Amino acid sequence: MTVRVVLVGYGLGGSAFHAPLITSVPGMVLVGVVTGNPERQEAVRSRYPGVAVIPDAEIVFREPQGCDLVVIATPNSTHVPLARKALEAGLPVVIDKPIATNSADARELGQIGPPVFPYLNRRWDGDFRTVRRLAGDGSLGEVLRFESRFERWRPEVKESWKEDDPSGSIIYDLGTHLIDQAICLFGPPTHVYAEVDTRRAGAKVPDDVFLGLTHEGGTRSHLWASATAADLGPRFRILGDRASYVIHGMDGQEDALRAGRTPAEPGWGQMPPETYGFLGVPGRARPVRTDPGAYQDFYAAVAASLETGAPPPVPLNDAIAGLEVIEAALRSAVGR
Repeated sequence: MTVRVVLVGYGLGGSAFHAPLITSVPGMVLVGVVTGNPERQEAVRSRYPGVAVIPDAEIVFREPQGCDLVVIATPNSTHVPLARKALEAGLPVVIDKPIATNSADARELGQIGPPVFPYLNRRWDGDFRTVRRLAGDGSLGEVLRFESRFERWRPEVKESWKEDDPSGSIIYDLGTHLIDQAICLFGPPTHVYAEVDTRRAGAKVPDDVFLGLTHEGGTRSHLWASATAADLGPRFRILGDRASYVIHGMDGQEDALRAGRTPAEPGWGQMPPETYGFLGVPGRARPVRTDPGAYQDFYAAVAASLETGAPPPVPLNDAIAGLEVIEAALRSAVGR
């Protein structure tokens, strides 16, 4: 079976995080890209000759027979209405994060019928894949505290819908990934504490967030997302009762995709030894090779799920749980 994909949206998400991955996966073919922007239409024609450029998603929903999967990579507030129309047309959907701006809408999408695949690609970051391996094979012992950061130094507010739309604020953007990784490792939390701040002059939405999650079993996740970090902490710092694992820096797949590279190239997702994290205890820590990043595996798993009924790459319930955490965090931040 060949999965025919229509990608809705060709901004940074569509052009860098979806189209190159879709076209790298055997059994998937990109048949159309929806964008009304003339410059982006030309960019599609230049990079993907033969792929249909579609000015309006309504065309796809009215004539769904030429498509097996719709991928939604548009501004966050449009995810639910677009996904609802695709699902009602009988089309499965991949929805970029967050799949909705609230958990109730996300549940509703899951009840329409066709599969909903939350696009939470950071589960396939190389450093996080390494964390999952070490947490699962006993190298750390029992994990007591999981620290995870997406910190940036961007003191100036830039022109972007994410700087104006609350659904694009840092808690919905980077925070969604941080929360999902914690849920992936330890399950949904039983308690949520949050500090949600708007720090930069002229900022309209939160740009600095700390989340404290307590999971069943007692593991605590401490999560930071910030645009105002003048010093960048470790990407991960995991403390177990046998050892710790600490790694700095970022997975390299995003930069590679932005530069026009694809997972079809040799050595995709591999990180150099000087970036490896360290496993051990004070005075006795050793470098650990970072597992290769593999964003393309998300789409390979989507194809397998559609073709054979294999489990989805990310359960919809995990994405719903993540939105519930965001809702609890926003209540916590205002003392409710």
